[in-house]
Amino acid sequence: MRVITLNLNGIRAAFRKGFGEWLKKQDADLILLQETRIQPEQLTTEQTQIEGFQSYFSFAEAKGYSGVGIYSKKKPISVEKKVDWQDFDKEGRFLLLEFQDLYVLSLYLPSGTRSDERQNFKYETLDWFRGWSSSLVDSGKQVLVCGDLNIAHQEIDLKNWKGNQKNSGFLPEEREWMTELFEVGGFNDVFRSLYPDLEMYTWWSNRGRAWEKDVGWRIDYQIATPKLAASAIEGSVYKEKRFSDHSPLIIEYDWELN
Repeated sequence: MRVITLNLNGIRAAFRKGFGEWLKKQDADLILLQETRIQPEQLTTEQTQIEGFQSYFSFAEAKGYSGVGIYSKKKPISVEKKVDWQDFDKEGRFLLLEFQDLYVLSLYLPSGTRSDERQNFKYETLDWFRGWSSSLVDSGKQVLVCGDLNIAHQEIDLKNWKGNQKNSGFLPEEREWMTELFEVGGFNDVFRSLYPDLEMYTWWSNRGRAWEKDVGWRIDYQIATPKLAASAIEGSVYKEKRFSDHSPLIIEYDWELN
């Protein structure tokens, strides 16, 4: 099972930069998207009808904002787009597919960089996910969560960790939430489990030539329950061509999508 996750920073812009042609060549089973920034009526057949894939999207109420999607080679048993929390649901940050022995979630956690209000909403979202995900982990099926979590977990996960200790995305409370998720929450950080010492990033600011200097953050993840995580064979971040300010995170699993 080959899984790709990418924050597109706008699906239309990414397709204009060749993302659609690239993904057709990837032989992926699941492609999880965040920050599609599109409304249902704006989607084109190029974006929804990719040969061999079912496509699913969850949209924000606000135009040009947030939104997530999944392309899947197999048709799921069920699809969920809401969690019965209005403030969260209206931002289109959640899309859950259920398969025979697996749940797959495309998740886009809020950023707290704009204001204290947004940072507080981010903390509320982290608290919600802690409780919500525990019931999924206890379901008996494996769980795979892919997405832009807007948190760099450890010092190795961002280039300038010393200068970002008081910034959203690397705050002690955010990092502790992630540590708890991996130590007692039933999830593994799949890429970090494969490559404990590798400095690899998935997002670069558009300021200060960050991409050229590789001054990045690893804030895009594939996190999985232990059995699925243990089946991971290899992972990579695709950087040969840029579709977004993020790069695709690709992981191969010795797992059959049913």
